[in-house]
Amino acid sequence: MNRITGTAFTILLFAVAYPATAWADWPRFLNSTFDGQASKNSEMSEDSEPEFAWSLDVGDGYGLGSIVDGKYLHFDSVEDPKSTSARSGQILERLRMVDIVDGKEIWSQTMPTVYRDMFGYEAGPRSTPSVDTEAKRVYTMGVTGILACRNLDDGTLIWSVDTASDYKVVQNFFGVGTSPLILDDAVMVMVGGSPVEDADIPPMQLDRVSPAGSALVAFDKATGKEAWRCGDDLASYSNPRPILINGQTYVLLFARNGLLLIDPRSGTQQWRFEFRADMLESVNAMMPVVRGDEVLISECYQVGSTLLRATVDSPRVLWQDPPRDRRRQAMRCHWATPILINGFAYGCSGRNAPDSDFRCIEWSTGKVKWADERRIRSSVTRVGDKLVLLEERGLLQLIDPNPDQLTEIAQWDLSKPAGNRPSIGYPCWAAPIVDNNRMLVRGDTKVVCLTW
Repeated sequence: MNRITGTAFTILLFAVAYPATAWADWPRFLNSTFDGQASKNSEMSEDSEPEFAWSLDVGDGYGLGSIVDGKYLHFDSVEDPKSTSARSGQILERLRMVDIVDGKEIWSQTMPTVYRDMFGYEAGPRSTPSVDTEAKRVYTMGVTGILACRNLDDGTLIWSVDTASDYKVVQNFFGVGTSPLILDDAVMVMVGGSPVEDADIPPMQLDRVSPAGSALVAFDKATGKEAWRCGDDLASYSNPRPILINGQTYVLLFARNGLLLIDPRSGTQQWRFEFRADMLESVNAMMPVVRGDEVLISECYQVGSTLLRATVDSPRVLWQDPPRDRRRQAMRCHWATPILINGFAYGCSGRNAPDSDFRCIEWSTGKVKWADERRIRSSVTRVGDKLVLLEERGLLQLIDPNPDQLTEIAQWDLSKPAGNRPSIGYPCWAAPIVDNNRMLVRGDTKVVCLTW
């Protein structure tokens, strides 16, 4: 293994020289391909030495943003200056656009809301902006469930919907953590509303909360008017995504209690597959991974992973982990979505650092090929034929996706400053995003841009 350490990040990426305007974009969570893969304009090389370009101070929240036409969109929150006390929960959700070349702010827009986390986590968005490049609009889903549509040129608000209020959502464990899906003339979000009477259920008794047919809601993307609602389930921390079955597009929704297949033309549920740990505090959070008509879903509490074959009428189990048997489970995804390359899935398995590892499993069988001995959580992005692995404490690694063994090519410790590059602090929970010769990495209070 050629391990490269120190203040110089002497690995990473090499890109063909493209014109300054030839940006490939990263317009939504896990990119437009829904698989966490950078465009083919980005390649990797051990010989390149990237440089620190700029950093952006960020407020509360855990998500990384989107890139479109050489501009970066970051969604976070700051304390509302009108707040009367730190405990009031009054915040401003903030969307900013900055130039990806120099990090200079182009515009900034805010929206007031009130949020207090039941477990003391940050009061900021857990989601990624979704960009409609043709309509020049950007859609955000805030931590309290406000779906907003803004003009891409200046951030002016076009419309907003308070989904928590309109659909009577009982606050989930960590607020709202799902990103919008733009599909044809609609923008869809996981909502998971409840009957009006459930609003009086005390916190930490979510097992008493009932669904009310609004697991997924589609809105006219131009006006914000509801088009349809579907699914008798509550919200999770996953994201809706499309799947092509028999030449038709359907939507997969990994909701609180399982996986739903929804027809976006009519807003009807085709089927559901029950999938959740038998624990009150458990959540589903990864986004389903798709290969053709096959779908991988996973959680970290008890159930593990399952590979399904999706048809329009029903799912068929291809393999399934034994519940409550960690040693025999293929992968236990928490909030990070694995990457599929050449018939093997690479990702973080485990709930917390002591029982987490980065591993490789065979897609078709669920057989574990290897597991890293280091017990720490991580997220992963594909760039060319390599993987970029970001550990939650700031160690960035370049990995060769080899199913026979873990092959680390190089690493760089971003938790420590180097030259004029500042450090990024725990938690680093968002997977890096890449556009041509730029990589953005987020820590607690900063986004750092690296270039090569």
